[in-house]
Amino acid sequence: MNSQVLNGMVALLAFGVAFSAYAAGDPAKGKAAYEICAVCHGASGEGTPELNVPKIGGQEEWYVARQLQNFKSGLRAPTTSDVYGTQMRALSMTLTNDQEIADVSAYVASMRPPAVADTVSGDAAQGKAAYATCTACHGANGEGNKALNSPKLAGQHDWYIVRQLQNYKSGVRGGDSKNVFDTQMRPMAMILTTDEAVNNIAAYINSLD
Repeated sequence: MNSQVLNGMVALLAFGVAFSAYAAGDPAKGKAAYEICAVCHGASGEGTPELNVPKIGGQEEWYVARQLQNFKSGLRAPTTSDVYGTQMRALSMTLTNDQEIADVSAYVASMRPPAVADTVSGDAAQGKAAYATCTACHGANGEGNKALNSPKLAGQHDWYIVRQLQNYKSGVRGGDSKNVFDTQMRPMAMILTTDEAVNNIAAYINSLD
């Protein structure tokens, strides 16, 4: 077996074991811990475009927990080239243990923020056609798929979708092979060869909420 494939399988297994071992989150305790997050992400997790902060309310608990762990460990935003990710990494350090992460993730997942406005000029019809490639992992309605480690996309700010796709394309995100799932996403983003194509798919995803 190819050594890279074997290493990837081992890493995936390790991630799966680590996340399955987390204690169940307590949303009530997470609400208190979320107070520091609300300054940027909003009281309902709706996000704040002016602060370059995405919507997180209603996101899957397992995905929120993973991203917080990734920020803390440096798997996400490992360099200052990811300006906004670097800001988040510092804030993730305020959650001192896995239980606090589980609690705040459970609270975030319980939120029901309002729909977000579209701000990116894109052709949603063309974006729908391009999104066909994404449905295998993220679902036809952008609902995500835990079994495939794919987060919910529906309802996210279109500008944030654009930024993350561009980050994947440039290597700002997904450039570290130790971050297995982001690395998997990078070649998918490469399919979108122009800024117009990125904007189109973001406009379509924004319509899925």
